[in-house]
Amino acid sequence: MNLYAYQVGFGDCFLLQFCYDAEEKTRRHVLVDFGTTGTPEGDANALMLKIAEDIRDKCGDDGLDAVVATHRHADHISGFATKTNGKGSGDVIRGLKPKVVLQPWTEDLSLATHATGPVPKGLRGVAGSVRAVAALGAMHGLAEQVTTLAAKRGKSLPLGLAERLDFLGRDNTKNLPAVENLARMGKAGTAVYAHFGTDDPFKAVLPGVKTHVLGPPTPEQHPGVQKQRSTDDDQFWHFQARGAGTANLVAGNQRGPFDASYVDAKRGKLPRDARWAARHITASRGNQLLGIVTMLDKVMNNTSLILLMEVGGKRLLFPGDAQIENWSYALDQPDAQALLADVDLYKVGHHGSLNATPKSLWKAFKKRGNAARKDRMTSVLSTMADKHGSVDKRTEVPRRTLVDALKHDTHFHSTQELTGGQPYTMVRIDF
Repeated sequence: MNLYAYQVGFGDCFLLQFCYDAEEKTRRHVLVDFGTTGTPEGDANALMLKIAEDIRDKCGDDGLDAVVATHRHADHISGFATKTNGKGSGDVIRGLKPKVVLQPWTEDLSLATHATGPVPKGLRGVAGSVRAVAALGAMHGLAEQVTTLAAKRGKSLPLGLAERLDFLGRDNTKNLPAVENLARMGKAGTAVYAHFGTDDPFKAVLPGVKTHVLGPPTPEQHPGVQKQRSTDDDQFWHFQARGAGTANLVAGNQRGPFDASYVDAKRGKLPRDARWAARHITASRGNQLLGIVTMLDKVMNNTSLILLMEVGGKRLLFPGDAQIENWSYALDQPDAQALLADVDLYKVGHHGSLNATPKSLWKAFKKRGNAARKDRMTSVLSTMADKHGSVDKRTEVPRRTLVDALKHDTHFHSTQELTGGQPYTMVRIDF
């Protein structure tokens, strides 16, 4: 297998090219995610179009056998967006006519409360799943309102806070053109909406490859994901009940508590002795919104697919952005534990976030080791520093301690280390 990890900045885009003969003439292609929210070139549309064209060239007449959108974050699906002139990056990918489009169960539009389409077997009539998907829609509404607030009132917020709110808000908005294009591609081929334990979604298109779906779980499989423990703010359904109300609250108060229209004295300006308090209260409001939208970010990450492929005696792990609450269910299942222990290739979760590579998962990898180890595992990271998290709070992405461990214990490849305009790093896995 040739794995092409494209330089998309802060995002993921991996083309898997399975070769079935020595001359590499018989091939199958799988695209895992295609998005960005921060590019080294500045022009995201131009970059994604260039990458889409390179993917088309590599696939040739074979086209795409499968497309995987691990979850709805913009940094994983923005490239699937189309343009009205038919010349968008998503148009190029759709032209490759993927036979299978795989997404998490949360993306099945028929699960929404207003939908009339059929519900997949196994989730039919499941109230918890329907409520969870509806809550995600409310979260998107909140993310859009936060993005608008950051754009309109950014100057009133502390340095860097408006940019952080804007980044997280945009990443969590609905990305409607991309979502619709994925749905159209799925309708033209075969759409699969998967959860833990879903049968091999690629059985018909990837001979010799067995794909296990290890996440995300449904609320019915793992009821704990719907609850918020008082000591754990990483639970991924935290805002299920409150998302809509919070979005309406933000939308209805765009002006903020110290808008000029509320102040009678000094031509709409606060008295000098009140400005210090106003500035700190406004900053506090911004920090509260940052906390809320950060929680929403974790929610969406924990709807991410976790895929493990077995081929030729080796195991390849692609967890998207799955974080701890998603992982906890798989890590409690004995069969999944056995599969994960012998991983040969690890696509590093969530661009190097520490929460996306739980210590229990890392310690369970049997093939970690120094450069002298013959069967040493390989890791591949797609990331861009200074876009997510904080060094001061030890939440920066990529997390330095994790990167150091990956470099020491695996054959490490990172898009961040590409130089000279290289479009991708290629990793070859021989079976």
